[in-house]
Amino acid sequence: MASISNSSRPLWAAFNTLSGFIAPSPASEFAFKPGNTAMSTFKQTAMAMVAYYIVIFGGRELMRNRPAFKLNTLFMAHNLGLTIISGGLLALFLEQLVPTLWERGVYHSVCYKEAGWTQPLVMLYYLNYLTKYLEFIDTCFLVLRKKPLTFLHTYHHGATALLCYVQLSGETPVSWVPIVLNLSVHCLMYWYYFQAARGVKIWWKQYITIMQIVQFVIDLGFVYYLSYSILVLKYLPFLPARERCEGSDMAAFSGVAILTSYLFLFIGFYFATYKKSGKTANRNSSAVGAGNMHHVSDSSRSAVGTLKRVNKKFTPNVGAVPTIMTDKA
Repeated sequence: MASISNSSRPLWAAFNTLSGFIAPSPASEFAFKPGNTAMSTFKQTAMAMVAYYIVIFGGRELMRNRPAFKLNTLFMAHNLGLTIISGGLLALFLEQLVPTLWERGVYHSVCYKEAGWTQPLVMLYYLNYLTKYLEFIDTCFLVLRKKPLTFLHTYHHGATALLCYVQLSGETPVSWVPIVLNLSVHCLMYWYYFQAARGVKIWWKQYITIMQIVQFVIDLGFVYYLSYSILVLKYLPFLPARERCEGSDMAAFSGVAILTSYLFLFIGFYFATYKKSGKTANRNSSAVGAGNMHHVSDSSRSAVGTLKRVNKKFTPNVGAVPTIMTDKA
């Protein structure tokens, strides 16, 4: 595994020093070792996912006949915390990646471990993986506040933890692409939830979903290309392809499957939520407008009737010409 000097990366140097006070060893000494590192085996990941689904669906049943908890302060703290964590990880990733991309280019950085699988990056990949378990708390808040549990939400949280584990154990240099994009979106998403919990109205909610969709499209562009090279060089050598990129076959193909499912699910969610709500809003606006016009029409007729009654009451019989008392109407 390649290592990079900390001299030109002050954020990493500061993080490394801080981690030495918090953890048994500094971040610069971290190595991902399946079976030794916490949550580093498939069994542990699978057990965490099973526990997650038992807790959320069991919790939903327990809450069925109970009043919802508000938990607004805790919800704000959770979302602000994830905003800060996502922003911090994003800054650390960019500090590692930008010089490498500048010196070696994108292809080298997504294809070879010496660029995309350095010791600092592995540490950051692992920390990002652990945050996926922290994000399980998102769903716990939904359960305790008696909000609906959608398939997209529950599937996405569980599958993302699995995806991060598979990529970490498969040592795929391209991992930084979806992670950096995901952290960028999460900074905005969790900030939105924090502000919404404070009662601040945010107009750009639907653009978060659009950004997630764009993120998956970019992710899949990279992952499809790299998986194609693996597939062709191993099984279809008569097709054109560049050299095989590093990383396991399982990591590549599971990445394709999970990210593709995300793309379709998020597109479906976007159209079901925002396009449908837009049409409903238009229909409601038309109905409200028609109702208002009907109300105005009724009011006009009522006003005319009142005016006639007032006229009849206050008009003296002077010949056949009525005089309307406009100052009293």
